[in-house]
Amino acid sequence: MTTTTTTSWRGVASEDQDELPEKVSVLLRDRSRRLLGALLKPYRKKIGLLVAIIVVSNAAGLSIPFLVSIGIDEGIPPITRGDGAAVLLTVVGVILAAAITQALTRRAFLILSGRIGQGTLLELRRRVFDHFQRLSLSFHEQYTSGRVISRLTSDIEAIAELLQSGFDALVKAVLTMAGTAVLLLVLDLHLGLLALVPLPFLLLFTRWFRRQSAIVYRRTRETVALVIVHFVESMTGIRAVQAFRREPRNQEIFEQLNDDYRGANARSMQLGATFMTGIKLIGNLTIGGVLLYGGWLAVEGEVKVGVLAAFLLYLRQFYEPMQEVSQFYNTLQSAGAALEKLSGVLEEEPSVPEPREPARLPDGRARGKVRFEGVRFAYVEEMPILPRLDLTVPAGQTVALVGATGAGKTTLAKLISRFYDPTDGRVLLDGVDLRTLDEPALRQAVVMVTQENFLFSGTVADNIRFGRPDATDREVREAAKAIGAHEFVSSLPDGYDTEVGKRGGRMSAGQRQLVAFARAFLADPAVLILDEATSSLDVPSERLVQRALRTILADRTALIIAHRLSTVEIADRVLVMDRGEIVEDGPPDRLIAASGRYAGLHQAWLESLS
Repeated sequence: MTTTTTTSWRGVASEDQDELPEKVSVLLRDRSRRLLGALLKPYRKKIGLLVAIIVVSNAAGLSIPFLVSIGIDEGIPPITRGDGAAVLLTVVGVILAAAITQALTRRAFLILSGRIGQGTLLELRRRVFDHFQRLSLSFHEQYTSGRVISRLTSDIEAIAELLQSGFDALVKAVLTMAGTAVLLLVLDLHLGLLALVPLPFLLLFTRWFRRQSAIVYRRTRETVALVIVHFVESMTGIRAVQAFRREPRNQEIFEQLNDDYRGANARSMQLGATFMTGIKLIGNLTIGGVLLYGGWLAVEGEVKVGVLAAFLLYLRQFYEPMQEVSQFYNTLQSAGAALEKLSGVLEEEPSVPEPREPARLPDGRARGKVRFEGVRFAYVEEMPILPRLDLTVPAGQTVALVGATGAGKTTLAKLISRFYDPTDGRVLLDGVDLRTLDEPALRQAVVMVTQENFLFSGTVADNIRFGRPDATDREVREAAKAIGAHEFVSSLPDGYDTEVGKRGGRMSAGQRQLVAFARAFLADPAVLILDEATSSLDVPSERLVQRALRTILADRTALIIAHRLSTVEIADRVLVMDRGEIVEDGPPDRLIAASGRYAGLHQAWLESLS
């Protein structure tokens, strides 16, 4: 299996779809339709009812001008006053009934379409969030957090606008235009043909607008995504931004991206204005022509006045939907670009797939024996990080990994956690290949604590029970006591119910690390990996953490990656790595006595303390 982080056209590459070949663009549109079809599939019957409702609503609306023509021609003198009044009252009554029918069906349509739209959006958000969580670490390392936020916010909002108003506008426009065209020809063939003369020009104009809007609105989605990406990265790294006085440069970049977004929106507005004013001009010219020709026919007695009045009303109804179509295209193109990106993400396959037939651990619970058999790994195929690694870590052993940056220590830890799969060879836990091991069993058996010791919004207790949401308050407190965190947690304003703030910003680095250790202790994994877990701590905090380490590492397999050799002293075994190979292996005391690489590192560490 080849493990690389190359970007496919499925997800990230879809940000630059203007540059993709036509064949790929067709595939992108196809997958967008598949996604939308899958989302709407549960609502097929309701959509059918929706179409029936809007047909009735439009029929009621289209009947009104026709009824007006009858009222004028049959209900107004020179017909006798009595007969005319009866006809006029009847026509007005039918018009009132048609108006009430249109209002009621319109209300039913809005309620039902709203439910379908919200249900679809609920499912889409669920799918996107679930899929983002299941995608492998390699995807998240190249797909920025800003783009993730853009997918779940602006892209879904664009689709929401399509479902809430776009469908209504499209169906209403199509039915109104088709029904109006038929009625125009039925009322008077000559006037109807005259009224439909501009139709070919309208179709050509609409086709031009559709093509241009596709380009413009895709650009709009791309530029807003870049604005969000830059904003999120700047705010996420605000400490570094302020520390290096990066604010002016970040502001320049943001202003350029913001100006690009403004330009893209301005272009879309110009395009919409051109289309809408063009439609309005054609419509008014057509109405003027029909009024002139129809008036002459009425004078000659060849057309009734009521028919002419109905014609003018129908022409207003015919061209108004054309303007709504322009708005629909705006919404459609924006939603289409968003659908392409979301469908690309949803079709992105994890580079670390779940096994089709999961294997179980021999005893039903992990003991913690880890073995690497001929493991080769490369983030980029031509540059292997681990050329070939053979290693066995017995259950319950504490192993320290040391070596220069880039030696392969963290990569080794990521392979044990199965954030990546090896390019060649196997990584085994208790004799079971990690690629075949049941995912929940693996996550329960192997836990990694990193130097970031990420804390989530919520209370201290919530963060400790992160790996075991069902843990009781008593179990949470016992875990904190075991690793020495109970005293400082109890001193907080609300104890275990204290809100930790954004990323644990209300706590010191040492306190955050102790909470992370309590979280790992409560999860009770068979294999615990500490990746530079004490690198950011001061000396007092490190001593506090050292005491916690002896508790948390007891009776479990542990791999400690550390540059501070104070952490390494508690290890049973030290592995010195260089360019993906183990160059020294043994107990710390023996390696120091051997005067090899570890001895040199240990001596340099002692000198740094003096």
